[in-house]
Formats: sequence, C-alpha cells, structure tokens
Amino acid sequence: MERIQFIPTVDEVLDVALPHLEKAEDAIVSFGQGCEGEPLMQWRLLETSIRKLREKTDRGTINLNTNGSFPKRVEKLCEAGLESIRVTLNSSHADYYRRYHRPKSYTFKDVLDSLVIPKMKGVYTSINLLVLPGFTDREEEVKGLIELVKRTRLDLIQMRNLNIDPDLYLKEMGEGVGIGISEMIGILKKEFPSLQLGYFNRTKENFYST
Repeated sequence: MERIQFIPTVDEVLDVALPHLEKAEDAIVSFGQGCEGEPLMQWRLLETSIRKLREKTDRGTINLNTNGSFPKRVEKLCEAGLESIRVTLNSSHADYYRRYHRPKSYTFKDVLDSLVIPKMKGVYTSINLLVLPGFTDREEEVKGLIELVKRTRLDLIQMRNLNIDPDLYLKEMGEGVGIGISEMIGILKKEFPSLQLGYFNRTKENFYST
C-alpha cells in the first residue's frame, strides 16, 4: 500500500510472528487483512518468512488473506508451508466481480486458480464473501456460488457484510431480487453438507470440526 513507507525484513516478521506461534493459545498468523494492501505483492518476503517460521516451530497456523491475483505466487507460498488461505470476492460471476473489484493485471480466473491450486496441495481454502442482501442472494448468484464450490472444492465460506451504500452498489450491479440470505444458506447447506459457514479464519486444529 502506498501509505506504508517501509517493507519489514524477514527478521522483523519473525520477531512478531514466532513468539505468537510458539506461545499463544489457538495461535494463527495471517499475512494480509484487506486494509493494508495485497500481501502477494511481497510474496518473496512471505515465502522466506513462512519457511523460517516452520524451521523453528510447527505450532500454530499460517494463513494468507488475499485477493488471489497471482496464483503462481500462491503456489510458492503453499510449497513453503502455508496452511490456509482466504480469498476475497463479492460474486461468483466474473462480470460482477470486475464491476466491484476492478482488477488490474489479473483476471477472475486467477482468483479461482488461487483457490484450486492450494486445495490440490492440501491447504485449507476459504472465501471472504462480501454480502449485500438483494444481490448476494439472487438466484443467479446462488447458482454461481454452487458452481464455484464444486469447482474449487472449497472448505469454508466466510460471510462479511459489505459496508457500502446499497443504492450505489445495486446501481452498479443492476436490478434484481434476492431470495433471502437465510434461504441461500439453507440451499448451500443442503447442496454441500460438509461445507462450513462462518466469520473467522480457523486454526488447523479446527479446520474440519463442526
């Protein structure tokens, strides 16, 4: 992010992350949170940091919160020892994704690949689904989400309220009618009994717990 005037060194990352992984209960270290820029822009720093953390301890969980813009970089982090990944999106359709996220130098396919590749490598995968009633619960969105889960074999959907002017958002996305968020959740649970729905990243001890 342009507001940040420095890039931490690997040692500085370890100074913060290692004591937490070694001592904290349900320890989890996350690179990226959505408000400080895209962590994949510093993927080599992350790759080295993850390797060094895992050289020193196998305790805790190492997670990446990302927009999924560089799947090859995601693959490198998985190979370094990344254990879970969360990719943010507002829609399962490329057109609506572009209207909101306005990606530069990457595509919606890259975003999906950043879920498929980790899953193939045994990494726990989730999406950060930005939810706005009246859009997210439209039938075409629900159908698209079902196809996305089938394609990526997703483990978890984290549902976040999209804090945006609804009139502005729906003007950009077009008109439509939702079936209701609770109805949408019911459909997902029926279609994918093992799919988890939640709000937070999970530690590896709780990846597949109910």
